[in-house]
Amino acid sequence: MTRTSQLSVELERAALRAVRRSYDDINGTHFRWALRAPSFELVDSRSRLGRWVGDLRLIELSRPLLLEHGWGVLVEVLKHEMVHQYVEEVLGVVDESSHGPVFRKVCTDHGFDFRAAGVPVAKNGDESTEGRILDRIAKLLALAESPNEHEAQAAMNAAQRLMLRYNIDELASGRAHAYTFRHIGEPTGRVSESERLLAAILQEYFFVAVIRVHVWRPLEGKRGTVLEVCGTPANVELAAYVHSFLTHTAERLFREHKRKNRLRGNGTRRSFVAGVMGGFREKLAEERKKSQSEGLVWVGDPGLGDYFKMRHPRIRWTRYRSQQGTQAYQEGKRAGRTIVLHRGVGKGPGASVRLLGAASSSRADA
Repeated sequence: MTRTSQLSVELERAALRAVRRSYDDINGTHFRWALRAPSFELVDSRSRLGRWVGDLRLIELSRPLLLEHGWGVLVEVLKHEMVHQYVEEVLGVVDESSHGPVFRKVCTDHGFDFRAAGVPVAKNGDESTEGRILDRIAKLLALAESPNEHEAQAAMNAAQRLMLRYNIDELASGRAHAYTFRHIGEPTGRVSESERLLAAILQEYFFVAVIRVHVWRPLEGKRGTVLEVCGTPANVELAAYVHSFLTHTAERLFREHKRKNRLRGNGTRRSFVAGVMGGFREKLAEERKKSQSEGLVWVGDPGLGDYFKMRHPRIRWTRYRSQQGTQAYQEGKRAGRTIVLHRGVGKGPGASVRLLGAASSSRADA
């Protein structure tokens, strides 16, 4: 049985209702309600992931895209097709190619991808500057696997400083940069403190902007959220790797803590894993202070800020209670301060992240 065949009629209808809600949200946020909602249909095409059919006032979206690549990719295709609708029905432009200058300008103005591309495909042998930097980072993280604690820590610190220096130099160069985004981790209905701390680590120390965005979980028929990271391709690649590494490492440390203390249940897991993230965050802060004392000061990337605001012009902030006062949190914090970031993420869900090879994309639409 294929994953495509697992979507029942009831779940497909629920998914289409979720598509309509996303359409309305995008219409209000980016197009000031200029668009009149069309019909929506999920189709079995793999070669054409989305299509605006003006004569029928219909947006087609690929059912395999939804089930195999997730809600975030489908919404990007939806945005792409909405621009086709906007150019035709609102601007009245019908005499240029489907991805012509007007279409490209509307996409650029709203932070949408104007290319006929959407599904990430691995690309090997990247010879770009960013590709070479990722290669050097990977080699340093390989050295961080050394059984010698001091050698491993020195290699991790060198990797961090290399990325810091690279980003500072790139910002100082004045060159225009391309930005991208990626959804990382599994969609969830409830966000734990450890997930919030991990998001803060990525934003504070790995040169990306982060936000939790709403998604639809089609096989469950439920809403949820997932972490979105925005940045240059190299920084997004590194952030995705770090997210996977720390997620797996925190779980491993809890299993070791559980065996050592002969704990039977998982009642302290959430607090302990949150402590792991808190401890590693403190460790990174100390290393950042050393870099600042040497003149390596990161002041942020205005271009990334502009890209982030285009993608998310309306942001809602939420406050959460912390579990820092618990014993399990403090024990996890001590464990987190021992983490040395290195290559090699254990097998399991989400463990396929590679720290090498930028992503290219492929998609065909109208």
